[in-house]
Amino acid sequence: MSKVRHVLGISGGKDSAALAIYMKNTYPELDIEYYTADTGKELDETYKLIDNLEVYLGKKIIRLAGAENSPELPFDHFLKMYGGFLPSSNSRWCTKKLKLEPFEKFVGNDPVISYVGIRGDEDREGYISKKNSIQSIFPFRRNIWSEDVISKVLSNNNISKISEIFETLPSNERTMRFKEILETPLSLSYNLHQKLNQLLDLNIKDFNKIVFTYIQFTDYPLATETSFPLLENEEVLVRADIFKILETSGVGVPEYYKEIAFEIAGKKGTYARSRSGCFFCFYQQKIEWVWLYEQHPNLFLKAMEYERDGYTWIQDEPLSELIQPERVQRIKEEYIKRTQRKNKSQSHYLLDILADAEGEGCASCFI
Repeated sequence: MSKVRHVLGISGGKDSAALAIYMKNTYPELDIEYYTADTGKELDETYKLIDNLEVYLGKKIIRLAGAENSPELPFDHFLKMYGGFLPSSNSRWCTKKLKLEPFEKFVGNDPVISYVGIRGDEDREGYISKKNSIQSIFPFRRNIWSEDVISKVLSNNNISKISEIFETLPSNERTMRFKEILETPLSLSYNLHQKLNQLLDLNIKDFNKIVFTYIQFTDYPLATETSFPLLENEEVLVRADIFKILETSGVGVPEYYKEIAFEIAGKKGTYARSRSGCFFCFYQQKIEWVWLYEQHPNLFLKAMEYERDGYTWIQDEPLSELIQPERVQRIKEEYIKRTQRKNKSQSHYLLDILADAEGEGCASCFI
């Protein structure tokens, strides 16, 4: 069997960049391949982040591109192939053709550990390949394992096998309670999420060792490894940690995350971009489209040029209507009201407010 490859995708967003820095500093013994899938339609700030990161890592970040032999930029090539049909949340051909397919071509059939930058304060799983040769690991989370692995480990059908594995671990003062939870079957009143969290509350390292031992009896890539340094990992990194990593490393926070003040009808607000990805990403909030129009008018005009034959980036509103002065004013006023409501109940930080939209979309593009 081929040697296991360790890979980490750089989206141009804050989380994947921070993960690359974290892995280099925390697990220097891992020979990680860094890659990025270039659509040709990223913000300049995204490319700058990737360049800065490459310098810090001291390692080339491999550029992947769909439609490699096409004279057109990747996005434009596939847009033509789809007859001008723009991607949307219901038809994300951009993610498939520009991110996932180039990645799976890059790794081929090699056994691969793919490190994913979903944080400990996020409730989403991220992209899980259907290929058995690709295994996702989440270093920022308390639970580093993917959902498919956890479902198998904690399945009622595997209780006896997992109990046997547990017996091979050194005993400690929480042994009996840990064993009791392991042997409690899942039911309508006791779900997988509850069981997982109870085990992690007791002992993360022991749980990781159990999972790793179980994996040795499977065809997951880690089955061929005799050890794995992340088994000892108990860190949980959240949004504040990500920005700290980027700032202290010198790589820096992408400029598009930095809030910019605006005033409308005597009311003051700030806006920024909540995500990396293409400048015309259809997952953007309307305030982010306004941000693009005012901060990168040339890119906004390019996004407008793609709208034709009834295809628009926003389902209910073409960009030509969104930038009408009265519409811009209404979007800003509504956004200020929303942030004020958010302020009263939660954080006052703009980045936390923008985070409402952060969970929308594909993790392959935005983390």
